[in-house]
Amino acid sequence: YTTSLIGPGDAIVIPSVVEQCDYEAELGVAIGETVTNVSTENAFEAVRGYVVANDVSARDLQFADGQWTRGKSPDTFCPVGPLVPRSEVPDPHALRIRAIVSGETLQDSTTANLIFGIDEIISYASRTSTLEAGDLILTGTPAGVGVFRDPKRLLQPGDSVTIQIDGVGEITNPVIAG
Repeated sequence: YTTSLIGPGDAIVIPSVVEQCDYEAELGVAIGETVTNVSTENAFEAVRGYVVANDVSARDLQFADGQWTRGKSPDTFCPVGPLVPRSEVPDPHALRIRAIVSGETLQDSTTANLIFGIDEIISYASRTSTLEAGDLILTGTPAGVGVFRDPKRLLQPGDSVTIQIDGVGEITNPVIAG
């Protein structure tokens, strides 16, 4: 939801009903033109650019509901950075990506490890839904999210989350209670 979008420096607000708030470093793909049923070969033509994103997730809601929408969509749960034009990112499948929570690096990988390529994601999504300029697709997160760590490392008020993607930028957001 658009109410989940915030910018660098804005606070991630954990609603009182959320007990397991998690971080997810992700590359965001901004769509620049309307496409339907686009092929993987032509998918990158629809890309306007890329953003650093944190797909903050309410794991307790996500797992309890059996659906991901409510757990992924609370207000402030999608911090994104400024748009970097497609032409300035030569290979979006070769970018180092990191999540740093209160000074501790908890995710450190590369977009080369994406399960599906960005072109595949765009093509797949456009088979059932028209993608329009301004749409934002998040591409998936590397290993190291808090809920699957041992011990778990979930976000708490007072934390600060930095997401870094080489060639795209970095964002930092404080975490506060709602």
